[in-house]
Amino acid sequence: MIQIVDSHCHLDFPQFGPDIEDVVQRADEANVKRMVTICTKPTNINNSQTIAERFDPVCFAVGVHPHYAASEPSVTAEQLIKFAEHPKMVAIGETGLDYHYTSETKDAQKSSLLVHIEASRLTGLPLIIHSRNADADMGDILASEHRNGPFSCVMHCFSSGSRLAELALDLGFYISMSGIVTFRNAEQLRSIFRSVPVDRILVETDSPYLAPAPWRGKRNEPAMVARVASEGAKLCGLGEGEFAAVTTRNFNRLFAKGRLPAPAG
Repeated sequence: MIQIVDSHCHLDFPQFGPDIEDVVQRADEANVKRMVTICTKPTNINNSQTIAERFDPVCFAVGVHPHYAASEPSVTAEQLIKFAEHPKMVAIGETGLDYHYTSETKDAQKSSLLVHIEASRLTGLPLIIHSRNADADMGDILASEHRNGPFSCVMHCFSSGSRLAELALDLGFYISMSGIVTFRNAEQLRSIFRSVPVDRILVETDSPYLAPAPWRGKRNEPAMVARVASEGAKLCGLGEGEFAAVTTRNFNRLFAKGRLPAPAG
């Protein structure tokens, strides 16, 4: 039985409010058996936690998205560690650097990122990194902080350059593939993923955003990660079932607390 994991979605976002039960059901019908819903503001943690408690296939992560690093109340490593006591909180983040929309808050973003890295080290939970138009600073921080003390990490919705991908892989991190790889203008990104070892690849939707072709521009949802996995299989030269199995094993290795049990039988 094929099992696919959507390693990054936002089920607490209002786009899913009216029909979340149907969304989770469609995911199950598409063989998506684990979803990690990402809380981007600790002030919204109750929403993500409630969804994870309501639906067996759903786990959650908590962090401060770089867009909110300057506008939201700052979070401490101790607070993140406390949140991580919940049995279904499986990762720290998302956190990171985004200079595309919020370059004026670089300092706040960097400070927030360091707090999340410390929480990842202390909990042993993987770090979920968002990086956009910030390759140089992101690479410098990840490399220097990893020398200060190791931590595990996934570069979520990867759309950066090959140099950051190589650095992340050298540090033992994982690279997550989103619906962007199905876009016609994303050949450079597809080329990067062809060179990524398949045992370091995860798949995700980042829903409700970035719906893969042929649904680009529509609301994305976890069921559509099957389309991402189909494209990933082609890029890696694998059958769809084999690629799904490998990426699920990768998820289980990195997100050990949210490990997807093997199918019965």
